[in-house]
Amino acid sequence: MKANQAVHSITTLCRVLEVSESGYHAWRTRLPSKRAVADAGLSKRIRAIHAMSDGTYGVPRIHAELAAEGVHIGRKRVARLMRAAHLEGVSRRRWCVTTTRDERARPAPDLVDRKFVAPGPDHLWVADITYIPTHAGFLYLAVVLDAWSRKVVGWAMAGHLKTELVVQALDMAVGQRQPQSVVHHSDQGTQYTSIGFGLRCKEAGVRPSMGSVGDAYDNAMCESFFATLECELLARRRFTSHAEARMAVFRFIEGWYNPLRRHSALDYESPAGYEKKHRAAA
Repeated sequence: MKANQAVHSITTLCRVLEVSESGYHAWRTRLPSKRAVADAGLSKRIRAIHAMSDGTYGVPRIHAELAAEGVHIGRKRVARLMRAAHLEGVSRRRWCVTTTRDERARPAPDLVDRKFVAPGPDHLWVADITYIPTHAGFLYLAVVLDAWSRKVVGWAMAGHLKTELVVQALDMAVGQRQPQSVVHHSDQGTQYTSIGFGLRCKEAGVRPSMGSVGDAYDNAMCESFFATLECELLARRRFTSHAEARMAVFRFIEGWYNPLRRHSALDYESPAGYEKKHRAAA
């Protein structure tokens, strides 16, 4: 009615729509309800959280972020306000496996048997390699994750797939965590079955473990991290150089994923927050 009052009189519009003029004018002057005011404030905060996540958070993580701030509302309300604000999270896409097996190499035994559960930090690490496309060619990323907290404890990038790439990732993990007889689980890629990697594991007191051939479930935890990386960063960016990609991946891992990104398997804590919470409770 308000939009058409320049063309038709309010009296005519009320008669056609079968509402009273007094009711219309009361609606025009009525203050917003408490619920509407609260929704406006929540929508503003939801937009800020969504922007903080670089547009990646959906309903579950925004709900968890609000709860951590002391705002306890239902998920359905968050979903309704996000729809009204035209906000949505990103969804994962299938990721590719890049490592190949050396038929002549003798793999390490499988010490995990798909039981990716650890009683605490640095009992079980999982590792893998993926690629990052750039205009200057592929950049390869090797990571080591702690199965307990899902934290990336070691990582390395290079323009090649030589053994030194996975050794550098392992060195970072060992240097940061100082583990005692941790199990390092990977696939049977040539980098992990190489003599050089085996010797470095022995030197560091790391127990290598390898899954079966051609079975994605044997390294599902790393595949899950790579799917997150692809979905939240790589599918949304195009890199002109290795240096640009390196900086973006560094910011994603050390500035976002480890310290801040809420993980569904950790009751929507971040990996660093999960570890800090359990250290405080110990």
